[in-house]
Amino acid sequence: MADFATLRNEFPILFQEVNDEPLVYLDNAATTQKPTAVLDVLQHYYEHDNANVHRGVHTLAERATKDYEAAREKVRQFINAKESAEVLFTRGTTTGLNWLARSLEAPFVKAGDEIVISYMEHHSNIIPWQQLAKRVGATLRYISITEAGFLDLAEAKKIINDKTAIVSIAHVSNVLGVVNPIAELAELAHQHHALMVVDGAQSTPHMQVDVQKLDADFFAFSGHKMCGPTGIGVLYGKRELLEQMEPVEFGGEMIDFVDLYDSTWKELPWKFEAGTPNIAGAIALGAAVDYLTGIGMDAIHRYEQELVDYVLPKLQAIDGVTTYGPQAAKDHTGVIAFNLDGLHPHDVATALDMEGVAVRAGHHCAQPLLKYLKVPATARASFYFYNTKADADRLIEAIQATKEFFKNGAI
Repeated sequence: MADFATLRNEFPILFQEVNDEPLVYLDNAATTQKPTAVLDVLQHYYEHDNANVHRGVHTLAERATKDYEAAREKVRQFINAKESAEVLFTRGTTTGLNWLARSLEAPFVKAGDEIVISYMEHHSNIIPWQQLAKRVGATLRYISITEAGFLDLAEAKKIINDKTAIVSIAHVSNVLGVVNPIAELAELAHQHHALMVVDGAQSTPHMQVDVQKLDADFFAFSGHKMCGPTGIGVLYGKRELLEQMEPVEFGGEMIDFVDLYDSTWKELPWKFEAGTPNIAGAIALGAAVDYLTGIGMDAIHRYEQELVDYVLPKLQAIDGVTTYGPQAAKDHTGVIAFNLDGLHPHDVATALDMEGVAVRAGHHCAQPLLKYLKVPATARASFYFYNTKADADRLIEAIQATKEFFKNGAI
């Protein structure tokens, strides 16, 4: 098993003080930190290989193109797509889901159809489908959540029917920390000739993803949540579906032939990648894939589960703390949303920051979910493999100190 304590040393940003306290970074569901292996690749590209891809025949352009397409192949292997043509580079999960809501409109969704999502979705997996439903006259339907914090699969079996055109569900909730049964949902969707779309933003960095085993028709995720840079992401799609879809962005790079009144597109995957892409970001994402693969996604998953097994019971044992999502550690990822009685989450997060502990507070881009849970906001601690049990202890200590401060006015 990887030495995770040693791996921590490869993330220089973690070794600083915040408010005169050693930083404990627990906002990994929002974005993760970058190891030197990724930072070095970014710097090397701009210092040695900076050129546009696919267009030039000079040496720098050929090197940039080679590394850019090599990154695509690394991603293909990482998620086990059948071929690299099924891997589209995007700006992130949000872009991928928006592309789908546009590209799927004409051939796959019509008036009277239904689009099925759940109450636990991120706004990026709600709003594009809202807009699609409005444009074509389709109906948006929501799968409920059980009292235990799981997707209500029994209800899903009733909601997904022959009117369903698209089912789009998060693989892992960014608030509840629950892993959804994507393969089972995909089987159900396909029984009714519907498409299965997966928001993989919170799963891909933390566990082994196999898009073929999941039988997802589309799978979107972001580089910055998996040790890569911001502004780069991936949309996977099955070839037979991508070939039926039209791109939603047009311009350079994606064209085959342009006439005065008509144009044709390049073959997959380039027909969807208009304009100069985020070349450095894609290459650095490839480096992040190398880095995570070197550690082992199963090892990362096991280690994070150890952290959850350690911290969740301690958090639940604090009087006045409410945690959301599954209450058993075995059913919970490293995303833990919580509230402290009598305190607004923003006050909690601010107090924790004074102790050097960085967490997120607010609605986490999941307002329908929080309304469903009947809370205006929560605090959220989210762990990654470079966190430690000592970080978990600091979180618990900081929450207890915050509770004491607001009770007695002193820490």
